[in-house]
Amino acid sequence: MPVIAVQNLSKKYQIYRQPWDKLREITGLGKMLHTEFWALRELSFTVDAGQTVGIIGQNGSGKSTLLQILAGIMRQTRGDCHVSGKVSALLELGSGFNPEFTGRENVIMNGAILGFDSRQMNERLDAIARFAEIGDFLDHPVKTYSSGMFMRLAFAVAVNVDPDILLVDEALAVGDLVFQHRCMHRMNMLRDSGKTILLVTHDLAAVTKFCSRALLLDHGQLLEDSAPDVVVQKYRALMFERERRYGQLEGAGRDGDLAVLDAGGSGVPVVRSIPNIDHRFGNGQAAVLGVELLDESEQATREVFGGQRVVIRISVEFARDVDRPIVGYTMRDRLGVDVSACNTSYAGRVLPPARKGQIYTSDFRVLMPRMAAGSYSISPAVACGDVLRHDMCDWIDNALVFALRSDDLIYGMLKMDVSVVNYAAGP
Repeated sequence: MPVIAVQNLSKKYQIYRQPWDKLREITGLGKMLHTEFWALRELSFTVDAGQTVGIIGQNGSGKSTLLQILAGIMRQTRGDCHVSGKVSALLELGSGFNPEFTGRENVIMNGAILGFDSRQMNERLDAIARFAEIGDFLDHPVKTYSSGMFMRLAFAVAVNVDPDILLVDEALAVGDLVFQHRCMHRMNMLRDSGKTILLVTHDLAAVTKFCSRALLLDHGQLLEDSAPDVVVQKYRALMFERERRYGQLEGAGRDGDLAVLDAGGSGVPVVRSIPNIDHRFGNGQAAVLGVELLDESEQATREVFGGQRVVIRISVEFARDVDRPIVGYTMRDRLGVDVSACNTSYAGRVLPPARKGQIYTSDFRVLMPRMAAGSYSISPAVACGDVLRHDMCDWIDNALVFALRSDDLIYGMLKMDVSVVNYAAGP
């Protein structure tokens, strides 16, 4: 049974160049003096009870506007929006708090908005204060708070009023690292208890690991509604295209030694197999011909062990002259979370200019970390530029999937090298 139902939802803003233009327009002293901006356009989706939905998109795509409408703070221009259950919203900094009131008074006021009387909120006050950890500032006006203190208290209130639906807009990015971990732990508890959560964030790893479903918004429209890893892949493609136009994209992380091989030479291996293509994009100036995972004997394998040395071999062909080619890859876990990445530019192995029809092969020699056993994927890519500024020529999501085994018992994501020293005291 859906607890949120959105049908053809649209939100329009009227933008005036001068403050008095609105008065002139209302009084009929001038023609239409505003321009229209549609923050949301014809959105339709439902959310069932207990779902955790991540909402991603570029800045200005309508994510925050959508949450404000779901929270009842803003009305839509047209369309229907039905929300069933008690909603607790953690939106932009300062939302729902009176800066002149103390933290304690704001807690009571927010509880009253949600239907709690002062006695019920006072019973929750100790838990809220412990979670927020703002000390004596609880009895100070919130206008004296730092942004981190403000968000600590707001988050503590939102998660301690037993909501049926929790709406969170980028709140997890505020605060120190300890508080961020505490927030995620509480969010996991709410999710596991069957609460419905809508999370707006730019943290793609949080979406893939925390959410059961994701929505992708772009210019106010719903582009994708699917599993988190699928939606994140489409979002990455949008971001790559955006950065291609503006000419700036941050590079990937470093990951092992590299041997660069030019297929124009004698005996140079060329890989021409792409086992899987989930999604592919690029400007077409070059294409990935193939990707292979090799063991120590340079035999193809789909099963490796932590601590084993392997080779990730990628071959690319150029459809036109490319002065500064880059070959690289990203490794992800089964949830689509980036584990590691490397490319020729970041590794300091600059490739020579490529000519039309030429084939390059790059071997990435990797010492596999002792990670949790499971399935992982390799997404190969070829680009033009350098580590900071480049255009994507070809990117293939999850082109090769392999299994990582472990001989050790591993807690968490990976096993680190740890030495232990014990001390004893007393008789």
